[in-house]
Amino acid sequence: MGCSGDPSTDFVCLQERYQGLVHSLGVEAAFAELKNELLRNELARSNCHELTHIIGHAAVDLYGDVPTTFSRGDSFCGSGYYHGAMEAIVANIGAEKVLKEVDTLCAGLYSFYHYNCAHGLGHGFMRVQENELFKSLDMCDALSDSWERNRCYGGVFMENVVDEGHPVHPSKYLKADQPLYPCNAVESRYKDECYQRQTSYALEQQGNNFTKVFDLCAKVEHRFRPACYQGLGWDASVQSLNQGNSDASINESASMLCMMGDNHEARSNCIVGAVDYFIRDSYNDVRAQAFCGYFRVDLRTLCLQEAEEYYRTLQPPSERQGTVS
Repeated sequence: MGCSGDPSTDFVCLQERYQGLVHSLGVEAAFAELKNELLRNELARSNCHELTHIIGHAAVDLYGDVPTTFSRGDSFCGSGYYHGAMEAIVANIGAEKVLKEVDTLCAGLYSFYHYNCAHGLGHGFMRVQENELFKSLDMCDALSDSWERNRCYGGVFMENVVDEGHPVHPSKYLKADQPLYPCNAVESRYKDECYQRQTSYALEQQGNNFTKVFDLCAKVEHRFRPACYQGLGWDASVQSLNQGNSDASINESASMLCMMGDNHEARSNCIVGAVDYFIRDSYNDVRAQAFCGYFRVDLRTLCLQEAEEYYRTLQPPSERQGTVS
């Protein structure tokens, strides 16, 4: 629909298809078509997150503002819809003017929406800065709220990784011979978010060998090592969700990947990262609770505690029972 090329091999054609679907039939129709397309199209599967960005871009054309656009969203394929929406919002405002408005863009949003708004700003800053990572981080620093700043940093580093080999705007700050770069080159305040995002690139460069990347994380500065291990937990969840055929196989696969860590620090932080991603992926703690059951008592207790605490931070303030996120 709306493509002049072959959508099985032409990424630009796929972009045009989903832009056209949103404009003609709406966001829900575009998501329904994409979910069907993933069953038969490898190009769509490998670029699913970016395609949901495109749906988010097009939704902003229809709805204009953050709350309305987010209300029509879907967390499918790593919440790319929300990230793409924020890219479009930032681009519409402009690189210079947005810094004057940046503290207002996510105001009034809570839980899942707040996270994706602040995180999406990082994606948006990378887009308006043409993937200049350090300039984008400087833009995140304009946010007054420290929680939003950190989520924004995460969006910058995620965009840097997912755009590796992108057919239109490839990353500029990745080095195959230094899989954890740029985390070793950025200032300390950025490092936690960087390491949490960078492990997916490191895995790609190490043949998806989790043991090798656990070893790379073990060499990271001590205070940032947990973030690196947590990044591997996110990767374990993502890969298990993408490859698993049942809830049991997904949970078992992720738990086995985390247990490849050779000490308690590596395993426990991997489990924390996996729990957090499982909860964000579904916006409930059902899978996380089941996942925790695959570990011995000490790790299971830690896992269940993380699931409870992290899920609570995603609830509206009125439902947090005094817990501060």
